[in-house]
Amino acid sequence: MSLKVLAVDDSKTIRKIVAKAFIPYDCQVLEAENGVEGLSTAAKEKPDLIILDITMPVMTGIEMLGKLKAQPNLKDIPVIMLTAESGKENVINILKMGVKDYIVKPFKGEQLIDRVSKIFTLKPVQKEETEKPSCISQQGDVAIFTLPERIERQQGPEFDTMFQSALKDMATAGNNKIILDFHKIKDVNMFIVRLIIGIVQHGQKARVKMQAVGSGNLAGEMKGFQETSELVFHETLDAALAAF
Repeated sequence: MSLKVLAVDDSKTIRKIVAKAFIPYDCQVLEAENGVEGLSTAAKEKPDLIILDITMPVMTGIEMLGKLKAQPNLKDIPVIMLTAESGKENVINILKMGVKDYIVKPFKGEQLIDRVSKIFTLKPVQKEETEKPSCISQQGDVAIFTLPERIERQQGPEFDTMFQSALKDMATAGNNKIILDFHKIKDVNMFIVRLIIGIVQHGQKARVKMQAVGSGNLAGEMKGFQETSELVFHETLDAALAAF
């Protein structure tokens, strides 16, 4: 379950720093620009943590903290106080209020995360899995090998192996026609060029008939290499199928 954090500060800049600091983690950041809004949001949302500025209009952080501590259902929410004063006496007074920690302004997001990590175990956001190379399809006796729009460098060998496996399956089935569908590829770089050259070389070695689908930009790039200079590029899959 996501950690729910409430940032209460009249400075939009400070609230942005807080929100940005939590982006890499499984956290939901709520915002309020004064104590009144903060207290209302806390009562409604029941945050796991409150980042609270001391000096604010309408209702100060000290006033809001006092009201939080007076409510049984809110009094145990950990609070990290933000202050512009770093004097020892000020710090002692802040800690006497019953807060978990404090940060002196200005501060960086890394400092905030360091303080929060002493209270909670922050879980990194789970990255979306890179697109899996499920890229083989069939239309009649023609195999279609489609590369996705995004290919990470570490996936190169995986696609290469998958293409060679497709060639073996074609040989077993007695088929020798394949369309290399590159129409999703937008960013043409040397990694992509080398990957395509390798795929074409495998096809040439297996003596299969190849057609390609791709943008004019990609076709132009591949014409400049001996290994792919004779590969015919079509604008659509239908046109490539008709070429056989």
